[in-house]
Amino acid sequence: MRIYHLSAECFPVAKVGGLADVVGALPKYQVAAGLQAAVVLPYYDRKFTREHEFDTVFQGLTLLGTRRLYFEILKEKTNALGFELFLVKIPGLIDRQEVYCYPDETDQFIAYQIAFLDWINWSGQTPDVIHCHDHHSGLVPFLLQHSNAYKRLANIPTVFTIHNGQYHGATDWEKLSYLPDIDMTKTGLLDWAGALNPLATAVKCGSAYTTVSPSYLHELTINSNGLEYLFYIEGYKGQGILNGIDTDVWNPAADKLIASKYSSTRITQGKNKNKAALCQRFGISTELPLVVFIGRLVGEKGADLLAPAIERSLQENYGRVNFLMLGAGDKNTEAELLALKEKYAEHYNVFIGYDEALAHLFYAGADFLLMPSRVEPCGLNQMYSLRYGTLPIVRSTGGLKDTVIDFGEQGGYGIRFNQASVDDICYSVNRAIVLYNDMPRLQKLRKTMMALDHSWDRSATEYVTLYNRIITAS
Repeated sequence: MRIYHLSAECFPVAKVGGLADVVGALPKYQVAAGLQAAVVLPYYDRKFTREHEFDTVFQGLTLLGTRRLYFEILKEKTNALGFELFLVKIPGLIDRQEVYCYPDETDQFIAYQIAFLDWINWSGQTPDVIHCHDHHSGLVPFLLQHSNAYKRLANIPTVFTIHNGQYHGATDWEKLSYLPDIDMTKTGLLDWAGALNPLATAVKCGSAYTTVSPSYLHELTINSNGLEYLFYIEGYKGQGILNGIDTDVWNPAADKLIASKYSSTRITQGKNKNKAALCQRFGISTELPLVVFIGRLVGEKGADLLAPAIERSLQENYGRVNFLMLGAGDKNTEAELLALKEKYAEHYNVFIGYDEALAHLFYAGADFLLMPSRVEPCGLNQMYSLRYGTLPIVRSTGGLKDTVIDFGEQGGYGIRFNQASVDDICYSVNRAIVLYNDMPRLQKLRKTMMALDHSWDRSATEYVTLYNRIITAS
C-alpha cells in the first residue's frame, strides 16, 4: 500500500508544533507495519535540508493563476527518517526558512498542493491513499475530484486529519483563479461562510476525516471556529484516532539530551539527577516540588492564565513549590512571565523561546507538567511527561481527557481539572504539593505512568484499517 502524507511540518525537518511530531513519527511506524509511506513537505532552507543530500526526482512548470512557476521535487537520499521524504521546491516562493507567517502564505500552500498533484499525475503514479494533514493540504481532495487537470487521479481515496480545527486557512475568492481547470459548478464545495475555506473543503470532499483523539471528534461539533454545523452533518465520515508518540525519540533510557538516562527500575535516581541539572541551570532549589509548562504561549494553551496562577500559588505556598516555564508566543504573556522573575527569583524562572534539548530535560527533571489548555485536540506533551515519569496536571478537554486519569480515580496517575481558570489551576497545584509530600505514593504513580504504552503501534494499525476501508469503498 502506497501512502503519501502531505503536511506543512515534519520533525526534524521543520517543526512549529505537535503536527510536526505526528508527521515525523506516524509514517515511520507505518513503514514498520509494511506500508510504503512517504511524506511530501514544502522545501525549507533549514538545518536539516542543508545537512542532508537530495536527489532531484522531478522538474516541471505549473501555473498559479497567470504566474508560471518552475518546481522541483527533491528526495532525501538515505531515508534517514525511516521513510521516504520528498520536498516541493519553488524558487522564490517555497524555498524560505520559516514555516508560517509570510504575507503570501496562501499562495505558498496552494502552489505546494498543485505542484504535488502535477508531479504524481505527470510521473504516472497512482498512490493507494493520499493522507492530508490540516488546511495546508485541504484543497487536494477537491482538486482530485473536480479538476479536469487530474482526471486520471480522481479515484484515489483521501484521508484528512484535523490536528487543530481552529485554523481553517480561509481566504478570499480571488484565489479561486489559482486552481487549475476546475468544474465551476462545484465551487460550493469550497465555500464556508462566504470564504474559500480549505479545511471545510477537505471535510466535505475527503473520503474520510480523522481527529487526533476521540474526544476532539465530538468537541468539533461544539467548538471549531464556525464549522460546528459542518462537523455535525459530516460526522458519519469522521473517526477519532488518538495520536501516539515516537518512543525512539522520547525514551528516558536512551535519551542523549537529558543529564542522566533512566528506566522504570531506577526512576528516583534518574529523575533526581535530571532535576538537579535543571534546577542548577535556572537557580532554584531541588528540595521542592517542581511544576513546569512547555509549549506555545497562546490562548488555546491557557497561557494567559499562567502568570496570575503562578503568582497566586507562590503567594499561598511560598517556600513550598517551584515553577519553570518554557515557551514563546503572545508578547503580553511573555512579558507577564518575565516580570515574575524579579519578584520570585528563588522559586520561579522562565525561558522564552523553544529549545528541543531543554524540553527533554524539563520532562526528565520536573515532578509535574501543567497543561491548562482551553483547546487540546490531542496533546503530546502529556504523553511525553508520562513516558518520563512526570505527573501531568491537565484540564479535562480533548486528548488530555482521553489520556490522563486523575489519581483520585481507580487506576489513575495524573491530576485533572475542569475549568480553564486560575482557581482550578491553583487548586490542582495544591493537590500536587500534597502528593509530592507523600513520596511513596508519587513513586508508585511514576511506575504506573512509565509503564503506559502511548506508542504509534496501535494508532498506525487503526490508520491501516481506515485506509483499507476507503480503498475498498472507492
